[in-house]
Amino acid sequence: MQDAPSDNDVYKTLLESTRAIPWKIDWKTMTFAYIGPQIEQLLGWSQSSWVGVNDWAERMHPEDRDAVVAFCVSQSQAGTDHEADYRALTADGDYVWIRDVVHVQRDANGEVLALIGFMFDISERKRTEQQLLQLQKQLEEFSFKDGLTGIANRRMFDSVLQTEWASAQRSGQPLSLVLLDIDYFKQYNDHYGHIQGDECLRSVGQVLQQAVSRPRDFVGRFGGEEFVLILPETSGESAILVAEHCRALLRERCIPHEKSAIASLLTISLGVGTIQPRHGERALDFIEQVDRLLYKAKQNGRNRLEAACWGNAEQLAEQV
Repeated sequence: MQDAPSDNDVYKTLLESTRAIPWKIDWKTMTFAYIGPQIEQLLGWSQSSWVGVNDWAERMHPEDRDAVVAFCVSQSQAGTDHEADYRALTADGDYVWIRDVVHVQRDANGEVLALIGFMFDISERKRTEQQLLQLQKQLEEFSFKDGLTGIANRRMFDSVLQTEWASAQRSGQPLSLVLLDIDYFKQYNDHYGHIQGDECLRSVGQVLQQAVSRPRDFVGRFGGEEFVLILPETSGESAILVAEHCRALLRERCIPHEKSAIASLLTISLGVGTIQPRHGERALDFIEQVDRLLYKAKQNGRNRLEAACWGNAEQLAEQV
């Protein structure tokens, strides 16, 4: 008759039958008193190769090592249970995401005796998290992107303008805004059809992106056939040059417009405003002022621009 297994044997069997990897480190010697045999299946390193904490630290991704080791040592010294996520090196040279859950064992005087913990393979969870983060990033990009033209939408324009407005108020630098409208776009749509009309909008968006070059210059679709440019730290004279460059690039596209009352090719009308915003002035009022310039350009025959400066903007040095 076989002897009944001891409690220790039962506990060991239970520990080694789980997917979690149990381990124990003696605090005084910083050596492994025990690590479960599952470690070899997960990482490929033999159970006997885990001798001291250096084996644990050296088998950690270099980008994770310093922060994780410092955190675990400080928490252990304080006698605080803790958790840490990191990438563990496999014997084949790959990495597996690990979550270490650590219990600090102390004596009656509160002195640290040992660290006891479990390693969990959280690679699948991390992959899911990364996929969700990527999806969230894409959704955020889509929420600020015009679905038709691929450039920024009105929501993004509102956000960027508020940022640049506040920046111009602090720095005292000029801020320029260009609003433009495709001339006789309704007639274009009616004559060529909506599919060609959509392609026309995309072409104008591409032209505007080609017309600006600085990282902070902003191009967006304002709505319908209206587009907008935000030109930070840009004088009125320079903003006019950018606006005329937009018109020139569009002419080079040679987009036919047989139903235009002013030209045989597609044209645009533009309002160009420059301001040095003062404290208390509103960006919305600036937009309305530039919109009136655009309306004036259309009233005066289209295929042209109207420009104005407010505040001390006309006296500021050219920034482009």
